[in-house]
Amino acid sequence: MKDNQHKYLEFINIAFQMGIIIAAGVFLGIWLDEKFPNKYSAFTIGISLLGVFIALYQVYRGISNLDKDK
Repeated sequence: MKDNQHKYLEFINIAFQMGIIIAAGVFLGIWLDEKFPNKYSAFTIGISLLGVFIALYQVYRGISNLDKDK
């Protein structure tokens, strides 16, 4: 039972990490767009997408580590 609870906590942790990474990318992009104005909000779009890719990599790594612990 404890092993299952541990795995659920790992998945919850992965979800929080994803949210934090993506939100940080969005806020950094918004800040950069305010600091260096441009026509297409390029910093927000670019850094947000980078945050999504980093978050997906973190998910992949986290799931791989859970699989190895099996």
